[in-house]
Amino acid sequence: MKLKTKVLLSAILIHAIFIYLLTVLYTVNRNLFLIAEALVFISMIFSYWLYKSISKTFDTISSGIETLKDKDFSAKLNNIGHPETDELVFVYNMMIDQLRHERLLQAEKSSFLGKLIEASPSGIVIFDFNGNITSINHAALEMIGSTADMILGKPLDPVAGRLIEELSLLEVNQPKVVDLDGVKSYKCHMSTFTDLGYARTFITIEELSREIYLREKNAYEKVIKMMSHEVNNSIGAVNSILNSCLNYKDQLNEEDKEDYQAAMNVSITRNSSLNDLMSNFARVIRVPEPILHDVELIGLLRSVVLLMEPEASKKEVRWLWELDCTTFEIFADYQQLEQVFINILKNAIQAVDYSGTIRIQTISSAQTISIGNTGPGISKEVSGKLFSPFFSTTKNGQGIGLMLTREILYNHNFKFSLQSRGEWTEFKIVFYYEDAGV
Repeated sequence: MKLKTKVLLSAILIHAIFIYLLTVLYTVNRNLFLIAEALVFISMIFSYWLYKSISKTFDTISSGIETLKDKDFSAKLNNIGHPETDELVFVYNMMIDQLRHERLLQAEKSSFLGKLIEASPSGIVIFDFNGNITSINHAALEMIGSTADMILGKPLDPVAGRLIEELSLLEVNQPKVVDLDGVKSYKCHMSTFTDLGYARTFITIEELSREIYLREKNAYEKVIKMMSHEVNNSIGAVNSILNSCLNYKDQLNEEDKEDYQAAMNVSITRNSSLNDLMSNFARVIRVPEPILHDVELIGLLRSVVLLMEPEASKKEVRWLWELDCTTFEIFADYQQLEQVFINILKNAIQAVDYSGTIRIQTISSAQTISIGNTGPGISKEVSGKLFSPFFSTTKNGQGIGLMLTREILYNHNFKFSLQSRGEWTEFKIVFYYEDAGV
């Protein structure tokens, strides 16, 4: 029972007793009865006024309580004319102002933080108390290669993907650099924050591909320039001496002349091969800036396939064309892109077994071309080194083809990847520009 109801019932009960006593007093002393009747009437008026005052105070307090329950911090209470109650109203209104300010400040901070996370170039994944993903920004979705519908509300483990596998192995406050397919490098860091008194985790994913590429490029450029300078200077002088020495072969005995000439020729040939090797390395660091113009990719690919056909026919390679368009035009350097396709198809032919298949696939809506082969695939250990300088999986390979391919595609700001998926090993190129790099 509410307190104001108790006050009302108490007043009614007391005045009922007074009225009963008045009926007794009426028979005893009428003059005293009139005086008592007047006093009871005044008491009833006072009680009514008192009840209205208490009721107004209680209604004000109840209104404030309901406002707090509804978390409506925009409504304030009015003064009711009682000093004690008005002081309470003042404190309440001051508290409401503070709560409204804090709520507005919290909402602004939350909105700013949400927009900052979404606009961040770094991937951010936030988990709930049970380890399920509650929030993930656009950058993280692109890095993971998934959509929000497929990943929200789930833990990391059931979600497929190479990067996801690495993220699931992270430990708190132990950053890790993850290399994927020799193209992408990510710095991943798991940390915690406190929410409602409990620890929650989040992961930040920072792409390092461009920085690592530039650092590697600067390093091997210096090495190649130094080696090229020293080797070329030495080879020119040595070959000149060797050619001069050949002039003295006629002064030798007949039985020694043939061996002498063969030794000189082998030395000269070997020096020339070494010079060609250094020229190939130097060619990687001297790739000119692309001269961009319209390029029809399907026609370019067919001409490169025709060029590689004699080599492919030795393995009886089957060509599988899966084209979703008749023309595929982009803005690029024709000669450089031709060299890219030559390198890719050459590697594909080397990778396939006898009577293997090479598939050329276009997805024009995504501006993507994929060249796949049915070779043995790429192991996890090899995939992280594919585009590393001078790395090759073929015998006597120099690792120049993929280096040159990476250099050209980076200069065009095209996205690319090389990885095994099921029975296919695919080199995929996405032909659109990103000013910030790959």
